Amino acid sequence: MKKLILTTCVAAMMLSCNQQKNENPFFAESTAPFGAPMFELIKSDHYMPAYLKGFEEHNNDIACIINNNEAPNFENTIGALDRAGALLGRVGMVFGNLTSAETNEDLIRIENEISPLETEHFDNIALNDKLFERIKCVYDNQDKENLTEEQKNLLEKKYKEFIRSGALLSSEDKEKLKEINKSLGLLYIKFSNNVLAETNAFKLVIEDESQLSGLPQWVRDGAAEEANLQGKSGKWVFTLAKPSLIPFLQYSDVRELREKMYKAYNNRGNNSNENDNNDVINQILKLRLNRSQLLGFDTFAEMALDNRMAKKPENVYNLLNKIWDAALPKAKKEAAELQKMIKAEGGDFKLAGWDWWYYTEKVRKEKYALDESEIKPYFAVDNVRDGAFMVANKLWGISFKELKGMPVYHQDVKVFEVLDADNSHIGIFYIDYFPRPGKRAGAWMSSYKDQYVENGVDIRPIIVNVGNFSKPIGDTPSLLNIDEVETLFHEFGHGLHGLLTRCNYPGVSGTSVARDFVELPSQIMEHWATHPDVLKMYAKHYQTGEVISDEMIEKISNASNFNNGFTTTELVAAAILDMDMHTRTSYEDFNATEAEKETAKRIGLINEIAFRYNSTFFNHIFSSEGYAAGYYSYLWAEVLDADAFDAFVENGIFDKNTAKLFRENILEKGGGVEPMKLYKNFRGQDPNPDALLRCRGLK
Repeated sequence: MKKLILTTCVAAMMLSCNQQKNENPFFAESTAPFGAPMFELIKSDHYMPAYLKGFEEHNNDIACIINNNEAPNFENTIGALDRAGALLGRVGMVFGNLTSAETNEDLIRIENEISPLETEHFDNIALNDKLFERIKCVYDNQDKENLTEEQKNLLEKKYKEFIRSGALLSSEDKEKLKEINKSLGLLYIKFSNNVLAETNAFKLVIEDESQLSGLPQWVRDGAAEEANLQGKSGKWVFTLAKPSLIPFLQYSDVRELREKMYKAYNNRGNNSNENDNNDVINQILKLRLNRSQLLGFDTFAEMALDNRMAKKPENVYNLLNKIWDAALPKAKKEAAELQKMIKAEGGDFKLAGWDWWYYTEKVRKEKYALDESEIKPYFAVDNVRDGAFMVANKLWGISFKELKGMPVYHQDVKVFEVLDADNSHIGIFYIDYFPRPGKRAGAWMSSYKDQYVENGVDIRPIIVNVGNFSKPIGDTPSLLNIDEVETLFHEFGHGLHGLLTRCNYPGVSGTSVARDFVELPSQIMEHWATHPDVLKMYAKHYQTGEVISDEMIEKISNASNFNNGFTTTELVAAAILDMDMHTRTSYEDFNATEAEKETAKRIGLINEIAFRYNSTFFNHIFSSEGYAAGYYSYLWAEVLDADAFDAFVENGIFDKNTAKLFRENILEKGGGVEPMKLYKNFRGQDPNPDALLRCRGLK
């Protein structure tokens, strides 16, 4: 009965779809330059018809594969499967990107309607016995074909995906799996939207100027601009967006207001209201465990790691524990130093989490004469972006040409054509750097079109970098701190991975690699961000054009490992929390907040430092499965990026041969080759784990 009702609903929506066929911009290839999405034509009511038509066409593509009278081989089965569903891919990429970067009530409603349909659609494909028979036939007989390494890796990936999706389960268990997947899809949406709602709900409104004590003028100006945008002219408004939150915690002299901001940020999703995520987390973890055990794994972590470089939970814990043992003592020394400053200033209270940024800034000035307000004018966002472009140009000869008049989904978005050293087209690069209510927190890279080869034609990618940097105010551009500079370079590294890829199949193209390998191209770019030679290229005062001085560069360099005990500890603690949550074999009477306390006590996390993400707003692991039992990936890849950058240091940070090896073996190959093989092809040796500790000043 349930299936009949769903079929009737789908039929009704398909009728609507057919009525809109002639006007829906998704129903034909884009006529915009470079095949970019035609954002100006796309309306909310286009998505559901496009999805439904996409499901229909994708099913037809699958039917063609299944009903092919030829014996199964790589191209007529794996290659065809990898390229199937073109329309669904077009609408899915646009919709998925906009629900992260520019959502609204309509998109949230549509997302909840589409999610169960989309989950059912892909489950029906993954659990199609006839399709899996063909895939298994190709897999079992692969030695009879002269497959390339890329084809072998795609075949291995597809075969394992179907196994992990339940292809070998009984009919009864397949139905259980479908229900689990459908429920999880809706829970991920609910979790993410709850975090966004909690972030947007909090506002610290200041009316008395005396409560702005300690805040630099640029922070006050930003808060005044935010107040104007919210119709509170003459006041100052601070939000939980990082460009507002962090400067407030760094500079505000009013301790009770710092506490208010800090607790509001860390309690998101844990306020016993309609946006509370505790029960959502409980449901997610139970369903993940049930699915993992259906598929033959004891825990979700074991299942998640099975196709990553780490392979097993114990390998992850071994790495995390090694870093933890080096970072925690340093964090304790930093806490003692901050407490000493509190006492020296006459404070009669114990250091708390909301004091850390404030007193760290004071110690930074005292020890290194480094004032962030003095540095920020040299890091206007466009200059930093151009600095990243310059690094790519010096390494690989590629250039970036801004395209005016391209369709965009928000006025803040800028578009660039990326050209190779021979002036040939590489791809299109969107950047979207400023916060707004419809954008989730953080920074990320995504794509609107993946790279692959079709009928001998190299289809070039369309990539986007999204961030949440402080907005320009009047004639003052967005000015970044050092962490934000590194974030911009980091996401640019992901962008290069997506742009420079040269694969034949979309399933292994670009960033379609193991989760604990994907951060290598992004994190290695951070090393160039603050290298003295690179700073001289782009760090110029936004008013005078003056190049950053050697003295200031030396201060930045001297302070580069300052507070690394704190930053490493909060990061590793979050990674351990993620693993602890996903290595459980039962979630009866489970409570996320209590689980956090258990983890903190077990590892000895000091009270002055919180997890980088408390579970109720830990989007990385609960708004999708991308980083679930995988938040450690940043640290795993940091071993690789620290060791890899040593190769550039040894040969020169812009050495053409080293850059060529990195491009050919890391950036271009995507997931077409086993990741450790790629790394060794580039480096000529295994990565040295001590490189991470040395780079973080922990060894």
